[in-house]
Amino acid sequence: MLMKFKKPIIFTGAGILLVLLFFLFRGSGGSATKELTAQVKRGNFRIIVTTTGELEAKNSEKIMGPEGLNQVGIWRTTIEDIIADGSLVDSGQYVARLDQTEISNKIKDKETELEKLETQVTKTRIDTSIEMRAARDELINLKYALEERRIILEQSKYEPPATIRQAEIALERAERAYEQAVKNYKLKLDKNRANMQDVQASYEQARRQLEILVKVREGFIIKAPKSGMLIYRRNWDGKKMGVGAQISTWDNIVATLPDLSKMISKTYVNEIDISKVKQGQKAIVTIDAFPDKKLNGIVREVANIGEQIQGSNAKVFEVIIDITEYDSILRPAMTTKNQIITGEYDDVLYVPSEAVHTEGKTTFVYSRGNKIEVKTGESNENNIIIEEGLEEGDEVLLTIPPSPEKWKLIPLDTQDKKSGRTPQPSDTLKKS
Repeated sequence: MLMKFKKPIIFTGAGILLVLLFFLFRGSGGSATKELTAQVKRGNFRIIVTTTGELEAKNSEKIMGPEGLNQVGIWRTTIEDIIADGSLVDSGQYVARLDQTEISNKIKDKETELEKLETQVTKTRIDTSIEMRAARDELINLKYALEERRIILEQSKYEPPATIRQAEIALERAERAYEQAVKNYKLKLDKNRANMQDVQASYEQARRQLEILVKVREGFIIKAPKSGMLIYRRNWDGKKMGVGAQISTWDNIVATLPDLSKMISKTYVNEIDISKVKQGQKAIVTIDAFPDKKLNGIVREVANIGEQIQGSNAKVFEVIIDITEYDSILRPAMTTKNQIITGEYDDVLYVPSEAVHTEGKTTFVYSRGNKIEVKTGESNENNIIIEEGLEEGDEVLLTIPPSPEKWKLIPLDTQDKKSGRTPQPSDTLKKS
């Protein structure tokens, strides 16, 4: 019995659903055909290039790694530990520690070398002492032998001439031997002094190198040069350098201490808009974290050479905006929205850009039941200046009407000069 009632209930529900869908689509169809319009407005007109960027401190104190890395033959080292990004530090406070493995091994090697050289200095000093003592003993013995020959010669004056001559020859030989020994002694002394100086110099050089290594290793414990907020620096690919990052002898910066009293917004402008951006233009900077906070800025630098965005074929140009106001909430790395005012007109007519259409060389709007030819001026992201063809308060269509070919074109030269006031050179064109 229950099965008999199920089918009528299902068909009735489906019918009600179809009726509801019919009226729903009928209602939505009617609203879709409603024409969207906008009025021609008069007022100040700004041309703005909008970009996103990131806050940075205009000036920063660099926290450097140890000095003299290249002097001790270390070209790269790794950040082994570093305090949290954004930490407040006092002058002299611990900031980071670098990997000391390589320099500690160098210190051990140099200590071993120094011990060997110290032993060599001691051995050379002892060998020199022994050699010179033997040379002095030889001189003393030769001097005694010389005195004996002189005595023998004196005693032989009553001897036959042959005996006297033999005594004279022996004396001459003793004198020559003594003189030669004196010369040899001086040569040995000079030689041993040179050897001693050479060994001592090697020892002193190794000792100084060890002192340098120890001093450089002390710099592997990084401390803050002054009070401030520690900010991790970024490497070449924009990534922040924390634990595991490397510093080198030619890029020896571990972190920075930004001066938060003067901030900049670093942004990038695409190659289509860069020609509009000039140094000295005004800008309005909004912080994403505080969308209601608007700060004034001035364009300070515009790059001459474009850069390739990673993972894209687009070219962008770096632009630096000085923020001319101080606010304690500003922090490095905050995301910014930058509105660079590239032009500003006073008292002109403008309409939404979607209201303006072009066919061939003719520019027109749909208004007053016709296609009204207009002369346009500068445009921004949303609106476009109307120099001729419309008046303040005129309504224009924002969409193309049904059967647009039936709308009559009213050229400018046949109009009764209904127009907005054409911007004159006397108008304020502010190039910020």
